[in-house]
Amino acid sequence: MPVHILHLHSAFDLGGKEARAVRLMNAFGDAARHTIVSGVPDALSARDAIAPGIKYEIAQDPPPLTGRPSVKRFEALTRYMRRFDLILTYNWGAVDAVMARCTFTKGMPPLIHHEDGFNADEADHLKVERNMYRRIALGAAAALVVPSDLLERIAIQYWKQPAAKLHRIPNGIPTALYAVKPDPRAIPGFRRKPGELVVGSLAGLRAVKNLPMLLRACAGVPGKLRIVIVGEGPERAAIESAAALLGLGDRVHLPGFLPEPHRFVGLFDIFALSSKSEQFPISVIEAMAAGLPVAAPSVGDVGQMVAEANWPYIAPHVDAVELRDMITMLARDKAVRKTVGAHNQAKAQATFDEDVMIARYAALYAGAIGRPGVFG
Repeated sequence: MPVHILHLHSAFDLGGKEARAVRLMNAFGDAARHTIVSGVPDALSARDAIAPGIKYEIAQDPPPLTGRPSVKRFEALTRYMRRFDLILTYNWGAVDAVMARCTFTKGMPPLIHHEDGFNADEADHLKVERNMYRRIALGAAAALVVPSDLLERIAIQYWKQPAAKLHRIPNGIPTALYAVKPDPRAIPGFRRKPGELVVGSLAGLRAVKNLPMLLRACAGVPGKLRIVIVGEGPERAAIESAAALLGLGDRVHLPGFLPEPHRFVGLFDIFALSSKSEQFPISVIEAMAAGLPVAAPSVGDVGQMVAEANWPYIAPHVDAVELRDMITMLARDKAVRKTVGAHNQAKAQATFDEDVMIARYAALYAGAIGRPGVFG
């Protein structure tokens, strides 16, 4: 009988954690069926990446994941969660469900919480009250999964989680797909012009991704530059406004969300990341697997993820001038870009392939419900 899994997301638009969750759903196949709750009802673009034949449903009228903490809300959440075999919660937006599981334990299935990073309101520093709330709530979790060394240290130091409960599982992707020549038509409306250098990024258009800063950095790079940002989100208007103010309106391309990034990431010359906060971004792995050099601030584990040859292009701070300088150095030298990209690709293939990631998640989830091997 398939394992019935409940996924509680603050939103289900396609970002790093959603892409990983969907990849696991696809890998588990007929062994599981899934119910997905999105705290933002219309934020559902990640479902487009779910493979045909996977048994899933988008929950209709579930209890709200956020709101004023109360016994009534927590009782409603636990009543809803009891019907499933396994509960998977993701990031701060689903922590109330973890607290509900902590408050009402009778008849509850195991719950595994995933922390992948922080939104803009915690990008600069962690909130003391949230640390305390997580510390209490996570006592009810069967396991806490993090992708990065930094988050593991935070979980131990600030959330006081025992090492035995923590599972650091680096994100992985099907690296072989990214080594194939990209499709020049995969990005709607994009055509490379002669002599043009393409700086690309994959990111949800959210404030924490700091994309207007990326535009400011690119505005200072000499030469013919095109900026392509693949993703969708609430900050689109702010990014378009920043592009216009910087005189980049005709050099910035925002195609929206696109599935199958292996088809187009290799069209970029340089991958750039501008986030205020990251942990272990899948987009960086995708860029590495496609053989690209990466220009980024030193956030989360980014500096550890890239190959040693790429270290000179990781800026010490989240700063437009520093990022401009990193992009400029790469833009000036095609041979350097090729060499750095080759080193990144080799590291991605050796370290971040998805087979190991899937096996570790499958073992963790199966062990939590006492059905070893159920996910293959």
